[in-house]
Amino acid sequence: MPNYYKDHPEIGFHLNHPLMKRIVELKERNFADKDKYDDAPVNYEDAIENYKHILDITGDIAANIIEPNAEAVDQEGPHLIDNRMHYASKTYENLEATRKAGLWGVSMPRQYGGLNLPNVVFSMLSEMISSADAGFQNIWSLQSCIDTLYEFGTDEQRAKYIPRISNGETMSMDLTEPDAGSDLQRVMLKATFDEKENCWRLNGVKRFITNGDSDLHLVLARSEEGTRDGRGLSMFIYDKRDGGVDVRHIENKLGIHGSPTCELVYKNAKAELCGSTRMGLIKYVMALMNGARLGIAAQSVGVANEAYFEGLNYAKERSQFGKKIINFPAVYDMLSRMKAKLDAGRSLLYQTARYVDIYKALEDIARDQKLTPEERQEMKKYTRLADAFTPLSKGINSEYANQNAYDAISIHGGSGFIMEYKSQRLFRDARIFSIYEGTTQLQVVAAVRYITNGTYLNIMKEMLEGEVSEEMKPLKQRIAKLIDLYEEALEKVKADDNQDEQDFLARRLYNMTAVIIQSLLLIEDASKASDLFAKSANVLVRMAEEEVTGSSAYIKAFTPADLEHFKVVEEEV
Repeated sequence: MPNYYKDHPEIGFHLNHPLMKRIVELKERNFADKDKYDDAPVNYEDAIENYKHILDITGDIAANIIEPNAEAVDQEGPHLIDNRMHYASKTYENLEATRKAGLWGVSMPRQYGGLNLPNVVFSMLSEMISSADAGFQNIWSLQSCIDTLYEFGTDEQRAKYIPRISNGETMSMDLTEPDAGSDLQRVMLKATFDEKENCWRLNGVKRFITNGDSDLHLVLARSEEGTRDGRGLSMFIYDKRDGGVDVRHIENKLGIHGSPTCELVYKNAKAELCGSTRMGLIKYVMALMNGARLGIAAQSVGVANEAYFEGLNYAKERSQFGKKIINFPAVYDMLSRMKAKLDAGRSLLYQTARYVDIYKALEDIARDQKLTPEERQEMKKYTRLADAFTPLSKGINSEYANQNAYDAISIHGGSGFIMEYKSQRLFRDARIFSIYEGTTQLQVVAAVRYITNGTYLNIMKEMLEGEVSEEMKPLKQRIAKLIDLYEEALEKVKADDNQDEQDFLARRLYNMTAVIIQSLLLIEDASKASDLFAKSANVLVRMAEEEVTGSSAYIKAFTPADLEHFKVVEEEV
């Protein structure tokens, strides 16, 4: 039987990363749970074996239940009946399978019925479920919203809500509104305190809410009357059991049909404050969004993986002009690039998740005890790395998923345009990844300060100092030359000291940054597992040379005056 974990050893390879020992040590707090819970590991090796077991179970469910259901879910989609959302029929089968397997509350401590898994393992699970059905991955992975409640809620709220998620109840984050998309400062859903009932009441409309009729909602609302910016926004917990929210509309989307996108009407809905007032956007949404962006990076890797194998398997079978099309240079060029993007994107995703794991675990420990000066420095280091890598991981992987899905259709030729083939569904599903939870353009905005202040450049130079295999040394030398070109381009932009020019060229600097860092990561991976990654490392370095050489030449020749050639004047339209 197929298994998305066992069939893809590239995933399990990342459990061997040197940082995993520190992650397990912090997450398990020196294995303090071993005397309280039967399923708690007793040492590092036991923890890794536990992760493998959970990955194996998920790989089986993804390949043999979720994937076979995906086509029917895509065709049926969710329904609106009496102001309630009802999933596609097969989605309920997927939910039941994951609940029976205990794949809910995966990041939560065992005291709340969770599995206490680190983010890197959660990302692996998420990737596999997305390979099977990206729409269902949205429903399942939104359980990670509970991390924000765990981090900022009260002890009473944790005890009340987290076990419900661990038992398989669903979540959503209700942020956007008809007049507040990316600009969440404009959120106007009103929150007022009900003195008589000693609770908050929510009134207004939310739009484009993924899994919007879920069991538990985290809601961004305006609690401070008379305000119109982010300082008047707070975060609230809405429990569907209390009523007061109707689903007015389910969007008819291009892709991810299994994932309902709802317009919600709040009518004096009862809610609880999560954390402190006025911190909803400034602090809590940022935590939510960073988690969601990592989730979409995993979702993107999953679809990039499935698109690659759809193209590969078709190319192996399809014959033209007397031979299999996989033997045509134009086809194996596409396939080799697809695989390089997949391996590089996965490496970037898991590296980001590892950074998040370390600083989040230290933050959690700091709630119970004072950190040592060394631990505080460690938390600061990995917080900065996670903040820098998250916009790279989300932006680049979402673009790679789109590119791989596009190329899978190209390999299929006319058949790829036919609805009976999976490649068209992957193409439709992938398109949203570079849009929701912050477009690629917004990921560039988030990353650009780390570009201009030299953070990424220093990371590259530090990575260059690492040991690699003899086979990989020539590739590392080629990347070293690209870093020189990158630094020259960056210094040129900084010297011009023109904000419009910097904003215009930021995407090219971002792409250069990503492909250099990914190349260095993949060289490290290939040094340890040549059989898995050497081909992709060679292909990706050539792609990096193509990207960096061209972009650096473009940037060096660019002047602020050139901006006039690109501006669209309203009178000309």
